[in-house]
Amino acid sequence: MFLIGQYDSPFVRRTAIALRLYGLPFKHKPWSTFGDADKIAPYNPLRRVPTLVLDGGEALIESAAILDYLDERVGPERAMIAPHGEARRRDLRTIALATGLGDKAVSLVYERVLRKEQSKIWVARCEAQISGVLEVLEKERAAIATPYWFGERIGHADIAVACVLRFTGEAHPQLFDARYPALQAHAAACEALPPFGEIVQPLSPPGGD
Repeated sequence: MFLIGQYDSPFVRRTAIALRLYGLPFKHKPWSTFGDADKIAPYNPLRRVPTLVLDGGEALIESAAILDYLDERVGPERAMIAPHGEARRRDLRTIALATGLGDKAVSLVYERVLRKEQSKIWVARCEAQISGVLEVLEKERAAIATPYWFGERIGHADIAVACVLRFTGEAHPQLFDARYPALQAHAAACEALPPFGEIVQPLSPPGGD
């Protein structure tokens, strides 16, 4: 199978890191949604990443759907998320906050590089959403004594938060800074793991007109 997308996307990166942690072999197609949209289209008409193309040709789109498939493939004992109940809802909430933050961070990049005149209202809204999530995640992580968000073993929530924090820190350093020491420590601990060091790419935003 092969994974489409560049690793400067926090969504592609979290998917690739999960594949690596699960020990599932894959090839990487570092296609850009801007420069390589025509290559992506046959597999994903939305021309979005990540897209994971299975050995039989089936294409899975969106990181959440891809990770759901990977969890099913490795089984509940190895899956990096609780299988059901309150624990699963707790995991999904943290992941939703992280990926929502990532969406807003990406939106701000596009607003900056693709629009000649930025919408002040839109920028302010995105920045408020990003800061609000960072404050909540900082408070929650600071109250946790375990190495990872929900215990001794890394999970999808840890990966999502770390990947989004790296992207946000590179794209908007004025928003993710020393005000969030618990999150900085969490990100540093994850980034020190081999899969994070192997699967990484400096941010390379698309160019404007």
